[in-house]
Amino acid sequence: MSTDGAYPRIVIVGRPNVGKSTLFNRLYGRRRAITAPTAGVTRDVIEESCVLAEIPVYLVDTGGIKAEFLEELDKDIAYRAISSVNNADVILFLVELGELTAEDYLIAEKIRSRASKVILVVNKVDVEQKECQASEFYSMGFGEPLAMSAEHGRNVGSLLGRISQKLRRVCSRNLESGDAKGKEVGILGRELQGNQLVAALVGKPNTGKSTLFNRLSGGEYSLVSKLAGTTRDTVVSTLEYRGRSIRLIDTAGQRRKSRIAGNVEYYSVNRAIVAMFSTDVTVLLIDAEEGLSEQDKKIADQAVKKGCAVVMAINKWDERVVDRVRLKKVLDRIHFKFPVLNWAPIVPISALEGYGIDKLLNTVIKVDEQQRRRVETSKLNRALGEWLNLTPVPTGAGRPYRVKYITQVSVRPTRFIGFVNRKKGFPEAYRQFLVNQIRRVFGFDLVPVELELREGKR
Repeated sequence: MSTDGAYPRIVIVGRPNVGKSTLFNRLYGRRRAITAPTAGVTRDVIEESCVLAEIPVYLVDTGGIKAEFLEELDKDIAYRAISSVNNADVILFLVELGELTAEDYLIAEKIRSRASKVILVVNKVDVEQKECQASEFYSMGFGEPLAMSAEHGRNVGSLLGRISQKLRRVCSRNLESGDAKGKEVGILGRELQGNQLVAALVGKPNTGKSTLFNRLSGGEYSLVSKLAGTTRDTVVSTLEYRGRSIRLIDTAGQRRKSRIAGNVEYYSVNRAIVAMFSTDVTVLLIDAEEGLSEQDKKIADQAVKKGCAVVMAINKWDERVVDRVRLKKVLDRIHFKFPVLNWAPIVPISALEGYGIDKLLNTVIKVDEQQRRRVETSKLNRALGEWLNLTPVPTGAGRPYRVKYITQVSVRPTRFIGFVNRKKGFPEAYRQFLVNQIRRVFGFDLVPVELELREGKR
């Protein structure tokens, strides 16, 4: 959930399984929210920035609202959906062609005071002949209902026209009052995300990702429950910290494939991995009480394979003053099990109590700054000369090995290429020595560094 109020907010509400996520995906232009025939798939509030009717907006999908709360989770879902409506500029109230239900009437009463913002959408009208049946929904009191099919794209253009009318009235009012939403609407050329630091929260189910996400976001946008696997979609928020805009992604908890039940959880895990690969920094949450697991290692390996920067957050560390002896034992255990991540910073936190949050954010920013760092080739090779003089390459059989020069070829991930006289048999220990020197001298101690050796004539 973005804390940036510069753009109008379009919120989709309705009872379970009326097609809210299908409509969200249709308007957004690609599959973002998970859809399935099963009712109640969407639980979190999902928000994305996009352009509708030539106006930049935040498009929001919400969980289905039930008339009876059979579980505590149903109550949480409804609370978040209604809270989103309170901040909406346009409300797409989705109902299904056929008989009105108790849930439909309940939602209608909840949004009655905002009737001027509501567009009543009758979904699953797959053929033109059925459009006349939508007229019975006039009784809801929200004006002319719009018949459409989100799945097949029928009458999407008509819906965009209605949205455009309401948005332009909103923006016109805001321009007259000097509100930021009206001023920002004309800026179509800039990227909606801007120059943000994007961080994904990943980890096993129930490690506290959603609790941390909510604390950082300043609201209850991700569902928190003792039931593992509550978060299914990736949920997005934006916060400002130390002058940096940080875009947060809360992902579904990742479990071993053998424990993934059905397509819904499969897509949840898949999206978590995709989110991890597309972010600047991955925050891997580890439960301080349960300790490390093979699954944590597999998650970390996925990040390392792509050169992703990783910060490990040891959550549920409910001590305001960190016990240094206990922390050292935990660090030693992590480094023993995760030698591939010996460069990754580790921060003890309590997402519930708020301990260590500032240090975590500072570390995330520092990691991002390191992975964007670029070293001039001339500086690299002056340093290389010093390293070679102090610690020459071990002599092997045949001609001696020589490192001719090194150059940095990319940031995010941080990659270098070292040119040698012959690659075959080059001592791996010396290649790693060069990596360690690059880390130490040029300040890459918190990010993955790759050094590829190539044969060159220079």
